[in-house]
Amino acid sequence: MTTLTEAGAAFALHRNPNPASDAVRAKALSDLKFGTVFTDHMARVTWTREGGWADRRVEPYGPLSLDPAAAVLHYAQEVFEGLKAYKHADGSIWLFRPDANAERFQASARRLALPELPSEDFLGSIEALVAVDRAWVPDADESSLYLRPFMFASEAFIGVRPAHVIDYLLIASPVGPYFTTGVKPVSIWVAQGFHRAGPGGTGAAKTGGNYASSLVPQSVAYQNGCQQVLFTDAATDTYLEELGGMNLFLVRKDGTVETPRLSGTILEGITRHSVLRLLEDQDVKVVERDISLAELREGAADGDVAEVFACGTAAVLTPVARLKGPSFDVTVGHETAGGGAGEGTAGEVTTRIRRELMDIQYGRAADPYGWMRRIG
Repeated sequence: MTTLTEAGAAFALHRNPNPASDAVRAKALSDLKFGTVFTDHMARVTWTREGGWADRRVEPYGPLSLDPAAAVLHYAQEVFEGLKAYKHADGSIWLFRPDANAERFQASARRLALPELPSEDFLGSIEALVAVDRAWVPDADESSLYLRPFMFASEAFIGVRPAHVIDYLLIASPVGPYFTTGVKPVSIWVAQGFHRAGPGGTGAAKTGGNYASSLVPQSVAYQNGCQQVLFTDAATDTYLEELGGMNLFLVRKDGTVETPRLSGTILEGITRHSVLRLLEDQDVKVVERDISLAELREGAADGDVAEVFACGTAAVLTPVARLKGPSFDVTVGHETAGGGAGEGTAGEVTTRIRRELMDIQYGRAADPYGWMRRIG
């Protein structure tokens, strides 16, 4: 029986009267995919302009009832987060840097004119939900319980102003690796002419509109045999920004690691920050700067760029084997011309940092940074 902190205990528990049977849950945990199966419960808090945050509860997972005039349906006033709960070998359950997710959730809310959820409610909702749905946390290799906190404007009002009623929810899904191919290099489509965000926009916030704008170029990527899409800057269509949901890193032949600088149009990834810290503590030269697409293409072609990888909560670190666009097709590192996703192996730096990060997350190595938080 998990003992809840004061923040977790603030969430009243309303048990699902019809939870999944042990057999159904076991089947789901034996065939893990990403984001298709959800646990028996969800956490919820409601905000009103008059009363602030109130009515903290864990309730049965199920459909939401929304008025057709709910502001989110018309003006997309919503934000979300993504993090994971990891089961360690002794059966304990841990989160990776949840305080950073709570802070980013607040920053995203500020940009979308939403109220900031207190960190204690963010963390308490996770603690309370995982406590009741603990049996859903998988223990297969590279598996976890993916947590999706989100808030949206639920007020029934179609005037253009910040909503006066907001709902925060937390749902959870047992998942395996994000890419079904595992840790094999992927191919990337460079979406010149399409942009995820522009200067002064919402690129630094984790909000659905940024992802909606990526769907058309993502479809083009699939049509061209690529698994992800890479965006360039909206101002010049020249400089690398990020993938549809991950930050990008380059490893030079001399060992230097480079990544696009945070410019206000790129999401500040928590995995990105963690990778930078691991590299810097190993005395690896790390540079955050504007990197042009032309420079990446030339470096990949002449071998000066030895590795490319992308990182994010869902996929952790993913090696990139190939960069493709309407007028070019280049491979990275030792990949042969024309090689596609699933061919070759990850580079040395990508492999090492991925292993070190995941060893901390799964409790296989010491956590000198205090990144892990036990919740069960």
